[in-house]
Amino acid sequence: MALSKQILEELATIVENAELEAKAIAQLSIKYPEIDEQDGYDIQHIVRDRKISRGHKIVGIKAGLTSRAKMIQVGVDKPSYGYLADYFAVGDGETIDIKKLIHPRVEPEIAFVLNKDLEGAGCHVGAVLAATDFIMPALEVIDSRYENFKFDLPSVVADNSSSSRFVLGGRARAASDLDLKSLGIVMTHNGKPFSFGAGAAVLGHPAMAVAMVVNLLARRGEGIKAGSVILTGGITEAVAVKAGDNVQLRAQGLGSVNVNFA
Repeated sequence: MALSKQILEELATIVENAELEAKAIAQLSIKYPEIDEQDGYDIQHIVRDRKISRGHKIVGIKAGLTSRAKMIQVGVDKPSYGYLADYFAVGDGETIDIKKLIHPRVEPEIAFVLNKDLEGAGCHVGAVLAATDFIMPALEVIDSRYENFKFDLPSVVADNSSSSRFVLGGRARAASDLDLKSLGIVMTHNGKPFSFGAGAAVLGHPAMAVAMVVNLLARRGEGIKAGSVILTGGITEAVAVKAGDNVQLRAQGLGSVNVNFA
């Protein structure tokens, strides 16, 4: 840890206010070049605990930057994680108020829902699949709180890995019924195809993203509880959206999910 407890608390306030007020800030490492990955997670967890103390529930976890397409798009070469708060959830086909976000982008994902706890170092794909209740298609709305969507790893981690909103839909199916590596997806933007991909784009297998998050959480003595939603990361690059837009994801064997912006 490079930063003092007092600075971490101050930066947590800055980052959360940027989210709640939908106002962009400069990436943290500009003023604090010594900030490291651990500092980023410390800030993220401070904000998470403040939300819990105000009555919000943490309903899941998101893996971030788990595909080469996403890493290239934002210029960060290491995966991360963030939490999903209850108010991030949006219903399939519902409309998101664009004014509550800064510069949102939408990415296609495969979501896991657990029926067993996952915790401890050494988590692997087999353990993840054994603890999975079902799989669903998901759209994640990412919204970096940093100016021009520019950040480094410690800054994006502090910003909850750009987590903002998420939408689940389609069909819920057992993992054993799907070939998650070859599962194909197409994401459309205002009815036009924007990107195509397959599950293997996410660390070779989407369950690897879940295992990665469990292993990162183990460093802090935490895990993922049964019933949690885990977003495994963007399969393709994200599409920028504005008021009036619609984004739809169609996933092989899982149906479709869509969201509107106004």
